[in-house]
Amino acid sequence: NIVGQAPGLKAEQSRLYWNDKSGERLREWLGVDYDYFYNSGMFSVLPMDFYYPGKGKSGDLPPRQGFAERWHSMILGHLPNIQLTILIGQYAQKYYLPENKDNVTNTVKNYRQFLPHFMPLVHPSPRNQLWVTKNPWFEEQVIPE
Repeated sequence: NIVGQAPGLKAEQSRLYWNDKSGERLREWLGVDYDYFYNSGMFSVLPMDFYYPGKGKSGDLPPRQGFAERWHSMILGHLPNIQLTILIGQYAQKYYLPENKDNVTNTVKNYRQFLPHFMPLVHPSPRNQLWVTKNPWFEEQVIPE
């Protein structure tokens, strides 16, 4: 199961989650191609909101308040075979790891403490390329695992 921010504008317009540059990078990190990602039945996607919230000063605006609380448990009830939930970005990590007070960098760096149920990742947005460059351990250690 992949839990992340609401779909980006391009993905929302195409009506296919992760159908944008972020999705390309996510599939690369997961080691799967487009067809396998969308058609294998191995991945479910549960966004923190169903609609693109718009742009803010330093990235996308947050998901609507109360959306996850209202919908996630109901939707997850229909997905009984989830083995791992990939938490992409700060909103998913804050919601699903409420006891964790670390920022995204430290949460991702300490990913092993959340296994086997959760795997926190930085958002694969091209805007995070600087973060990936400054944190080479991520692609050297976290992604291969």
